[in-house]
Amino acid sequence: MCGILGSVNIAFDNTTLDTIKHRGPDDFGFEEFKVNRHTVLLSQRRLSIIDLSPAGHQPMLSGCKDYALIFNGEIYNHLDLRERLPDTIQYRGHSDTETILYYLIEHGIEGVRDLNGIFAIAFLDIKKGKLYLARDPFGVKPLYYHTTQNNSIIFSSEIRPIKAILEETTINKEALASLLRLRYNPSPHTLHQQVEKIRPGHYLEITLSDRHAVLKEHHYIEPVPKTRSYGSEDVVRIYGQKLEEAVKRQLLSDVEIGVLLSGGIDSAMVAALASRHYKGKLKAYTIGFEGNFDEDEIDDAAETARILGLDHYYKKISFPDFLDTIEKCCHIVEEPLATTSMIPMYFLSELASQQVKVVLTGQGADEPLGGYTRYKSELMFSHTPALLRGLALPVAKAMRLGNENAVKGAKSLNIKDDVKRFLSVYEVFDDQEIIQLIGTADRQSIKSIDYYYQLLDCRRKESTVERMMALDTRMNLADDLLNYTDKITMHFSMECRVPMLDLELVSFIESLPQRFKVNMKGGKLIHKRFAEELLPVSIISRKKKGFLSPTNRWFKNEASVLKEILLSRGTTFSEVFNQVYVAQLIEQHEHGYNREKHIFLLLNIYFWLKSLNQKETTSSFLHAQ
Repeated sequence: MCGILGSVNIAFDNTTLDTIKHRGPDDFGFEEFKVNRHTVLLSQRRLSIIDLSPAGHQPMLSGCKDYALIFNGEIYNHLDLRERLPDTIQYRGHSDTETILYYLIEHGIEGVRDLNGIFAIAFLDIKKGKLYLARDPFGVKPLYYHTTQNNSIIFSSEIRPIKAILEETTINKEALASLLRLRYNPSPHTLHQQVEKIRPGHYLEITLSDRHAVLKEHHYIEPVPKTRSYGSEDVVRIYGQKLEEAVKRQLLSDVEIGVLLSGGIDSAMVAALASRHYKGKLKAYTIGFEGNFDEDEIDDAAETARILGLDHYYKKISFPDFLDTIEKCCHIVEEPLATTSMIPMYFLSELASQQVKVVLTGQGADEPLGGYTRYKSELMFSHTPALLRGLALPVAKAMRLGNENAVKGAKSLNIKDDVKRFLSVYEVFDDQEIIQLIGTADRQSIKSIDYYYQLLDCRRKESTVERMMALDTRMNLADDLLNYTDKITMHFSMECRVPMLDLELVSFIESLPQRFKVNMKGGKLIHKRFAEELLPVSIISRKKKGFLSPTNRWFKNEASVLKEILLSRGTTFSEVFNQVYVAQLIEQHEHGYNREKHIFLLLNIYFWLKSLNQKETTSSFLHAQ
């Protein structure tokens, strides 16, 4: 696990590399290569997890010196991959980096299909004059890049080294509108006009034979698996085996491992299975909240830890902690988000990093297994006659529902087109609200959703809810939840692993008939069935809390603080946003209409704009208009 930084025909030095030192404080490497007329720089900051010896040093060169690799991530099946390689290879150590290097030499860049893990890779084939940049199928590991007019390129695990090299960046107004709509920016877009993200399950091929480097994007994502038939008893047994194998694979480490423990069943199942195979006693970490809040999970997590025999550590945070940390998190994550759970993740990572370098999490279960409320709304679409669908929104408005999910669900029921309906369900701000806020419409979000809808061949799934789940597994996760999880844990020099996104496990889940995953009563059905064999009823029967923060109440009680921040004059935010409308949103929340996601997203954008150069930001935004 580490941070990578490289370029073609763009100079940088160790000072730039040190902007991501937090991702790898244990070691660093820097190599220059001449490929035809081009200069390729590859560098890396290393967090030593597997093979702590110098044999794991990067950039890693092949014995013949014709190939080089820098790599951020972990490949959990790398020992199996070694078995497929020629016996003649003389390995220097037992790192997964060395396995990947020789696997890609043997199989070419398409060999990334076989990597079961989390990764961002730069693979240089000097003989062919090619540089490849690849990102894992679910986007657990980020990879950003900037290209010049002649296709010179710089790429990095984070945006900050790229910004350090560029003299100026301009705000991508299209991306800002999409951010307000979706709560995150889908790859390849960021708020910086000059910076893009490699999409999950894609790679860039950079040809270095001509005067100018030539870039081409490829994908290696397979369509969503076809549905297969399973017997009810067999399917639970197989699911349990695959989940246990996934957790066992991800215990591969030469350093101590902990677990991020909520009060729910996802992290409890991961912890229970890890305890079976971990040599030693697992440490578990939980964050709660000062005061009497339903969102506090410490008592539930403490009971889980006691039952499973884990060493349990926890911390409670307050609203001042929360508010003070938003600006820190905005700087760390680099991309504004509407997901409030990034704040407790900051304190959770800070707590765990004091004792361990690697943690397991239950993140990633809800999307492929149908754990969110929106999947019930999608099932309602499939089972509600067209005449009744048209009545849903007027009824919801007449009842003045303060539940955001209920209103969005009712609104979406009358939209026949899958992509448009999914967008309606996902949106934080709708198109009219975005126009009110920044004076422009969102045209990008629907294109982003449609791209993956077509790429995954979602229509091969008869059930529309499974189509939505497939999209969420590759979009919402990558650029929202996994994005902030990677950035925050790596800020504290700690690796976070997600067993629920094991390739074999997800492929199996997506091949299951819908009835094993979600129905009108709820989701994660097979997951809960297996949990009954693994955990006591006291854990399984708990109400899902979803790693939330008590922001609904906090934002009501502290509305004056929010107004002081978001309605201040003379800020970049005040020049970009319609503050009259922002004030209305805060007042709506004060009066019982839940706007916590909207407000949190605006706070993130406020601090993101604040972090930029004032003169550059303002002029750049106005120029973009």
